[in-house]
Amino acid sequence: MDIDILIEDDGWDETALTALATRACAAALSHLGLDPDRFAVSILACDDARIATLNAEFRGKPVPTNVLSWPSEDRAADAPGDMPHLPAIGPDGPPVELGDIALALGVVTREAAIAGKAFDRHLTHLTVHGLLHLLGFDHTTEPDAALMESLETRILASLGVPDPY
Repeated sequence: MDIDILIEDDGWDETALTALATRACAAALSHLGLDPDRFAVSILACDDARIATLNAEFRGKPVPTNVLSWPSEDRAADAPGDMPHLPAIGPDGPPVELGDIALALGVVTREAAIAGKAFDRHLTHLTVHGLLHLLGFDHTTEPDAALMESLETRILASLGVPDPY
């Protein structure tokens, strides 16, 4: 798994984030039958102000959020609740870039505290969530949400993280 991390908020621990993100992304890809060594992801570890700007620019919502994702290509399913079009790649060549994920330290920290969850477990969930978005999963319809949440739950269980829902 090739992960490029840009730290914009000094509160992030780059070493811990790299290890956590690598483990979470690899688990999600493996669960879907994809070889983690064949893929790359970029992660922006930012503060709430930066993610609010990005959320306003890309989603028209000028408020901070926990995670945003920008897939490198549209892999959306043809119908609600269907599997998206997962990348089919050969065993050779450079890793395929799946896209970008942004995580906001303040929002993630507050959400974990309010829910009584360990920060690392909540961050693992959001990283898996972001990666699934890069792969074309979504939660805008009930069937899509059911598919995505069930996948998240199973992937997180494989990492020892309890069901976040």
